[in-house]
Amino acid sequence: MRRPLRAIMAVGLLAAGSIVAVALGGTASADTQICDQYGSTVIQNRYVVQNNRWGTTAQQCINVTGTGFEITTQNGSSPTNGAPTAYPSVFVGCHYTNCSPGTNLPIQVSQISSATSSINYRYVSGATYNASYDIWLDPSPKRDGVNQMEIMIWFNRQGPIQPIGSAVGTANIAGRSWEVWRGNNGGNNVISYVAPSAITSLNFSVLDFINDTRNRGAITNSWYLTSIQAGFEPWQGGVGLAVTNFSATVNGGGNPTTPPPSSPPPTTPPPSGGGSCAVAYTPNSWNSGFTADVRITNTGSSTINGWTLAYSLPSGQQVTNAWNATVSQSGSSVTARNVGYNGTIAPGGTASFGYQGTLNGGYSSPTSFTLNGAACSRS
Repeated sequence: MRRPLRAIMAVGLLAAGSIVAVALGGTASADTQICDQYGSTVIQNRYVVQNNRWGTTAQQCINVTGTGFEITTQNGSSPTNGAPTAYPSVFVGCHYTNCSPGTNLPIQVSQISSATSSINYRYVSGATYNASYDIWLDPSPKRDGVNQMEIMIWFNRQGPIQPIGSAVGTANIAGRSWEVWRGNNGGNNVISYVAPSAITSLNFSVLDFINDTRNRGAITNSWYLTSIQAGFEPWQGGVGLAVTNFSATVNGGGNPTTPPPSSPPPTTPPPSGGGSCAVAYTPNSWNSGFTADVRITNTGSSTINGWTLAYSLPSGQQVTNAWNATVSQSGSSVTARNVGYNGTIAPGGTASFGYQGTLNGGYSSPTSFTLNGAACSRS
């Protein structure tokens, strides 16, 4: 599945032409119906509920209560091998310049002492959808536009739909086992945690999912948590789906981290300690592009202080942007150098980076890698 970027705007008309009795920043004191494409309102003077229909021109309406919302009209339909019709949801934090009242987000991950949440869903039969809980992160304290990292928790999946990317393993978080998927939707990276069976309610630590994503090398503690959201992605049908209760609290008091430099300082010693390494290369490709996650493992007995990974990309592949490394390309030759905060790899330790690129022709992965001039094995 490749999903367009979500957006939010201030709009004031129903598709049928009547006025909605709510505007951005308004408060729902009683049940409020929103049919605007990007209409939203505030509940509990703390959370924002948004309609957020972006994958269809057909009308969608939600009924907002004091504790959540319900989909009351869903006329759109999308093929199950593409993007959903919408993401009606409730959130805390900032989403495309729309920030919930009094929020302390964005907040640096290292500053978070705890982040807890409670969610209750109501499901329906005969529809194709997921119950999606989103955690958004970015290297900067971003309050507008798309973030670089999306964590999705799939509490329920109905119909022939699947997360972005491919399955990469499992994780035990919040007392449950989750199937983990990893990929890129063309605008941001996505790690999805998919429940093997439907979950209707859960009290859990959001920080546990953030920490697992960090441990996979997708983010660092210097990144910022920008918003926490819960709702549904419907492909077909969905009337009656509801978030009946939502709460999320993020507390500071952790250990602040100075954002790392974009490249090593001039006094960084020359790379040392190559020669005993393994590289795992995990791609995700589509018609005209691809992403790759690269993990370097130090299989030797001495610490690697500064690293340069070199390899060749097959014909037709061109790197366009990268994260957690400085990546350059000349012809087919690619060089990836550590940034200031991940240059040291202890014995048995790893360093990860990734990038996005364009693709012309069929996809294939590079076959050999050298680290600081010495050949690495594949893992």
